[in-house]
Amino acid sequence: MTSTIVSNESSSVVGSADLSIVDDPGRLVALDGVHNFRDLGGYAMSDGRSIGWGRLFRADGLYRLTHEDLELIDAIGIRTVIDLRSAGEVEQYGTFPFERHPVAFHSLPIMDATWRNAELPDFDESEQGEVDFLTWAYRDMLASGSDRFAQAIMQLAIPSAAPAVFHCAAGKDRTGVLAALVLGGLGVDHALIVADYGLTRAGMARMRAWVETNHPEMAARMSETPSFMLAAHPQAMANVLDGLVAEHGSIRDFLATIGVGEAVLDALAESLAG
Repeated sequence: MTSTIVSNESSSVVGSADLSIVDDPGRLVALDGVHNFRDLGGYAMSDGRSIGWGRLFRADGLYRLTHEDLELIDAIGIRTVIDLRSAGEVEQYGTFPFERHPVAFHSLPIMDATWRNAELPDFDESEQGEVDFLTWAYRDMLASGSDRFAQAIMQLAIPSAAPAVFHCAAGKDRTGVLAALVLGGLGVDHALIVADYGLTRAGMARMRAWVETNHPEMAARMSETPSFMLAAHPQAMANVLDGLVAEHGSIRDFLATIGVGEAVLDALAESLAG
């Protein structure tokens, strides 16, 4: 399957790529309590190698893992968990149960508070409003949380870190931006990064179906949340990548400005290569 990513903003992310690898049936790790746990394997890096399957995962809230889910996580062999949620979210909902399932656990809050508790510019509840909000939100996140993103990448680059997983609440926004930085820093085609981000749309649908049956309080909160906050519009990620490339030349060059240099990215590629 060949697809073209076209941005609303002039940029270098416009292009086409074979996106069939994105839809690999092995990408989603099917769990009962977590709905967006995905393998980032199979994507080609700029050095000619590919990210190995089972080396790096992105996910939503791992505090919801069931006993059966944890058995599967153990079988995968996860060694490192990076939690990108705020301190308030961690206090309210808990974390991956690292006391019972030992891993290297790192809490690296990207934001001090979720958008539900912040003053925001005005956005329309329309498709364009979704794109505008997410583009704004991800750029704001990069501006305010760049040091935490850098720390996360450095932790992932430690040779003993993999298999590793990073997550937030929905596995959409904070997780989506970190995934884009990791993949972009490794030289993965931007069209693939955008398409991988777009898989979260299905993850959000799975989560909504689950909460309506199993978690009425969470379902009520989601129903009260503006639709643009729950969106995962690929165009927004394309816009963000466009802007970084326009300003810095490449994602790798942007990462250098936040302290993630060539040695770290080379170590990350070495650790993840299949």
